[in-house]
Amino acid sequence: MKFVDVTNDIAFRKIFGNENKKISLISFLNAVINLPDGNKIKDADITNPYQMSKLTDGKNTIVDVKAKDKNGNTFIVEMQIAELEHFNKRILYYTSQSYVSQIGKGKKYGKLNPAYFIGILDFQISKNPKYFSCHKVLDVETNEHIVRDIEFNFIELPKFKKKESELETIIDQWTYFIKNAENLDVIPENVKDKGLKEAYLEANKNSWSNLEMDEYERASIKQGDIFNHRLFNKLRLKEAKKELADAKKEAHDAKKEALDSKKESLLAKNEAQNAKKDADNAKKDADNAKKEALVAKKEAQNAKKDAQDAFLAKIEQKKIGIINALKRNKLTVQEIAEDFEETLEYILTIKSTI
Repeated sequence: MKFVDVTNDIAFRKIFGNENKKISLISFLNAVINLPDGNKIKDADITNPYQMSKLTDGKNTIVDVKAKDKNGNTFIVEMQIAELEHFNKRILYYTSQSYVSQIGKGKKYGKLNPAYFIGILDFQISKNPKYFSCHKVLDVETNEHIVRDIEFNFIELPKFKKKESELETIIDQWTYFIKNAENLDVIPENVKDKGLKEAYLEANKNSWSNLEMDEYERASIKQGDIFNHRLFNKLRLKEAKKELADAKKEAHDAKKEALDSKKESLLAKNEAQNAKKDADNAKKDADNAKKEALVAKKEAQNAKKDAQDAFLAKIEQKKIGIINALKRNKLTVQEIAEDFEETLEYILTIKSTI
């Protein structure tokens, strides 16, 4: 046996959207959706069944299967090989539309039934290390599940690393089939589920018509082109983001340098102002010292003049004393000479101090 790539548009729709072989879709839904035993899916109507005639024009790029079970639950199974921009918003909008379209305006809300989204992704979308994750609206503290009816389930193929001998659950076996079927030559021995076994048989290339194989190959090429185009755009976007980040960093660095230069300029200006202030103060101190020196010089001159005046007054006093003594004939020549000698010594003493 040789199996097709299940992630291929045509293969995915042929296996999961075949109205005549719903057993595979029902098995897969029951493996993914955790429904109570009494509410397990026993039958389902595929609302967009696989029809080769509608796919051969090459314009159909929808890679999903929609179905409803007998309880009115809506199931959307989508295969995505490349991450689309705003993927999370798109699936929320898409699933919400399926939910609200169940009733018309003015209808009773009680007639609304749950809508389940299952995304089989060939890329990683969550931080959960496990390949399968289920997302619901829960109370962040108590995990209470009040807002029900819409649920998102993701199978992230890159995280699935199990070998055939390590498969433990039916969802393990289904994920192994989706990811590895094209590399297998036989149906694994541990496959017991009738729906999964039918999926392997449906994926067998020998059961495909020439027209189906032509469309399969065409879809593979187109899918590869789309993937490469998206990858190219993603790389371009990554490069653009890096260039933007580098430009922002350069702008930030330039701004920082400008601020540093401005700061240095302000510091230099402050230092210059302080230096000028110090110079002004030094000049002021020099002027004050000069003034003080002039005052001291003037005081010294005044003191010298006072000493000279006192000296002259003393000489004059002596002179008058000698004259008066001569007039009264009270001094002898010897006394006059002694008094003159004494006066001369006094004059010399005073002169040495002036």
